[in-house]
Parts: sequence; C-alpha cells; structure tokens
Amino acid sequence: MKRLWTPAWIVRHVAMVVLVVGFLGLGWWQLSRAAGGNPISWGYAVEWPVFAGFVVFVWWREVRQELRGPEAPGPAAETTESSATVEPTRLAVRRPVRVSRTAATVPDSNDPELTAYNRYLRWLTDNPGARPGDYPG
Repeated sequence: MKRLWTPAWIVRHVAMVVLVVGFLGLGWWQLSRAAGGNPISWGYAVEWPVFAGFVVFVWWREVRQELRGPEAPGPAAETTESSATVEPTRLAVRRPVRVSRTAATVPDSNDPELTAYNRYLRWLTDNPGARPGDYPG
C-alpha cells in the first residue's frame, strides 16, 4: 500500500477527488437549471455524472494496475534463465518502416505538357527535401 502514497500518487488521488466533486457539482448545477425551465440542461445534467464515473473508472484501473505490480515473465523465460539474472521485460517499440521509392517509368507521350509534368513529378520524387520552387526546369 505504500506504493499508493508516493507524491505522484497523492497528486493523482487529489486530482481524482477534485474532478469528481467538480463534475458532480456541475451536474447538480445543470439539474437545477433544467428544473428551472432550460430543456438543454437535461442532457448536461446526465453528462457530468458520466464524466465523474469515467474519472473514477480510470483511477480505479490505475490503482489496480499499480497494486498488481510488474508482469512476471512467462514460463519459457523462467526455465532458460536463473532467477538471479532475470531482468524486467522491456516493451518493444515499433519503428516506422521505411520504404524506398522507385520512380515509375512513364512512357513519353506526344503531349509536351504531360511530358514536362511527368518530368517535374520525377524530379520531386528524386529530391524529397526540395520545394516545388526549386525545380530547375
């Protein structure tokens, strides 16, 4: 339980209480406005308590995850390594895949404007950092 009383967790607890009290207060305010004859406030009177419930749900999920602790390595990892040298598993970071661009071969046509435009597009593909105003042709 000491894990839930660190400075970071105290801030989370206080934030949860402030948000829930604030959202429920706003819901009560909208309910009083709706009872006073403002029909749009009925939707907000329902919406604010839902927001408060969501804050409680996220807070409870984070508390459970913290109390559960780090996930244990699988049985295959335990059999291959001794218990003294087991390191916590690191999450894999997915890197973007770089795809090399290849210029498509476009047959020259009889239209000079189309040929010039295709040459311009080929130049832009070959010079990815260049601006269109840098085109020499």
